[in-house]
Amino acid sequence: MRTILLATLPVALTVATVLPAPPAQAATRSGLSLEVLSSRPDQVTGGDALVRVRLGHGVRPSRVRVLRNGQDVTASFKPADGALTGLVDGLAVGANTLTATAWPYRDSLTLRNHPITGPVFAGPKQYPFVCKTERSGLGPPTVDNHDGQGYRVEGGWSRDCGLARPVIDRLYRATDGRFKPMPEQRPADMSRTTLLDGRTVDFVIRRERGVINRFLYSIAVVEDGWNRRAIFRFDGGVGIGHDQGTLGGGHLDPHGLGKGYAILYSSGTRTATHYDLILGGETALMVKERFVEQYGPPLYTVGLGGSGGGIQQYIYGQNHGDRIIDAAIPQYSYPDMVTQTIHVGDCELLERYMDAGPRWARWEDRTALIGFNASDTVANPYTGRPGSTECVNGWRGLTPLAMNPRWTGDDDPEWARMDPPGVKDTVHWTHWEDVKNVYGVGPDGYARSPWDNVGVQYGLRALTDGVITPEEFLDLNARAGSWKEARDMVQEGCPFVPASCPGGWDPWSARNAHQGDPAPRRTGDPVAIRNVLRSGLVFRGAIDIPVIDWRHYLEEELDMHNSHQSFAARRRMLDHDGRADNQVIWFTDARPGGARFDQTPEALRVIDEWMANIRARPWRGVAGNKPPLAVDRCFAADGSSIAAGPQVWNGVLDRREPGACTRAFPLYSTSRIVAGGPIEGGVFKCELQPVARAIARGLYGSWRPSGRERARLDQIFPTGVCDY
Repeated sequence: MRTILLATLPVALTVATVLPAPPAQAATRSGLSLEVLSSRPDQVTGGDALVRVRLGHGVRPSRVRVLRNGQDVTASFKPADGALTGLVDGLAVGANTLTATAWPYRDSLTLRNHPITGPVFAGPKQYPFVCKTERSGLGPPTVDNHDGQGYRVEGGWSRDCGLARPVIDRLYRATDGRFKPMPEQRPADMSRTTLLDGRTVDFVIRRERGVINRFLYSIAVVEDGWNRRAIFRFDGGVGIGHDQGTLGGGHLDPHGLGKGYAILYSSGTRTATHYDLILGGETALMVKERFVEQYGPPLYTVGLGGSGGGIQQYIYGQNHGDRIIDAAIPQYSYPDMVTQTIHVGDCELLERYMDAGPRWARWEDRTALIGFNASDTVANPYTGRPGSTECVNGWRGLTPLAMNPRWTGDDDPEWARMDPPGVKDTVHWTHWEDVKNVYGVGPDGYARSPWDNVGVQYGLRALTDGVITPEEFLDLNARAGSWKEARDMVQEGCPFVPASCPGGWDPWSARNAHQGDPAPRRTGDPVAIRNVLRSGLVFRGAIDIPVIDWRHYLEEELDMHNSHQSFAARRRMLDHDGRADNQVIWFTDARPGGARFDQTPEALRVIDEWMANIRARPWRGVAGNKPPLAVDRCFAADGSSIAAGPQVWNGVLDRREPGACTRAFPLYSTSRIVAGGPIEGGVFKCELQPVARAIARGLYGSWRPSGRERARLDQIFPTGVCDY
């Protein structure tokens, strides 16, 4: 039995827990009812909300009066589709009462308004916090007159990076592929684009940029060409907060804009800015609210983005239903980020061990311990010679980024404008600190960490498969070690701190690891584990929107986006409610030489058909409305189909004969799967069993430990070994 099962863990409420959504529409009473179109009634932000008054039979629009806190705002409403719709502004922070009357009918609704700077539900804001509005061409942030830990602007200080008003500009896409400011006269290098409805128009867009929830946002739409659909672009990367971030290239997605989609974007939904996806979800809701207030509800909003952008779609789809996105195209995805830290935290412990002896000089042998792919021919970016692993090529440097409070690669000159000077040095630069509203803070003043490897038997599957000997298994587990507590960590060495090179070579962060024989293991903070599992940061599989999970197959490049993660997400969905028929998995080959074909336009076409089916036949549900191409598929490097259908991935999550795609795209695993854990991951701390019981149950395969070997196991694992 596992101690922590994602599918069965009860979701209790913490400070940062995502609350279930109440109905947005008030119950119809006597001929009319009020509903908020732009957000939940209790999550209105920025002082305004798009509101609809539904009219019952016989109620004439001219008879309706709408009051905001007793003041008549009827003039803001216009009739459309048997209802009245209007943008109600002037809302006070806190509770506001909206009342609609058409004698003898009456309905009231309470709107709870929050500041545009937040928070709504994400908890206390992070300080210090660097503003980048000037760098982004939006001018200096407005002065908010806070004392200390602010961003110096002429006339005062800003802590929350607000702008006086959004900036609106017009851009055109030139024939060379760049977006340029639109001049008064049509430029000679204007390109044309064919919209989803078949019309061909000049490629001119309207873009609005500003600050919402302290982050930069952008809403871009082709002029006179919106197809009533929206794409919310989510970006990846690994960030640890205290930074407003910048707008990435995805905010001007040429394919989506060119087809007439509105493109929604925020620097707060880039995981290169931060990895607090409670805050990210809050920000996405606020940006979506802003869009709906200006353009009205779209037919649907589809999520699009890779890596951390894919993670966000799974997490936001789970936590917020269809309030942010109605469909998802996660690319190069993982189920979530926080459960990746479990096995990624093993990487340097195992790489340091393997680098110390000749047994692992053949790089491809290392897969037996780390689970990830390894290669004797792929170049190692740290040695410049052939031979590397995914731990090295994909994840090296992320362990100190996540765990070491004295590590940051952020030498942004904007920090020089902070007050007081040197405030950057007060930050504990870890992932745990970035999301301390969830993990919590310990009595030592450092954010709590859930990372744990007590009882983890590294290389167990390699032992039972006969790849390593019992002596090697015992030595590995005696010497692997663990990570020190944050308060005990020191600054990193070479290559992460160039000033320490070449003498301080320490790519494994060994100075911050427990070593010895046997080396101590680390116990995860139980409060941190409980909090993160209850927070909504862990994908539990509770998602019921259309999902096309697509990735290039990049295993031979030792890319960090390892392919089994799509199936980890599916396994969690199956564990949650026994179904995953709203998710389809697509792979496109990238061998040899890297990715050459983008399946995204096809995925968008399939999603559009899928969503049209749902609108036409909602009673069939998501799975019952799948179009013919919304099935598991795999593609050749040129985008042509290899195989499609419900059996193509057989053998991955079951014991059936491998399907056509399974055979074409070999999957790898992780160090925790090698240690006996499940494919879906997510076990922060395992249930422990005595060594004697593990031996009696045959956990070690054909190996029958001698008395001396049993004593050694007990010495290495004094509290027991994992019982997955």
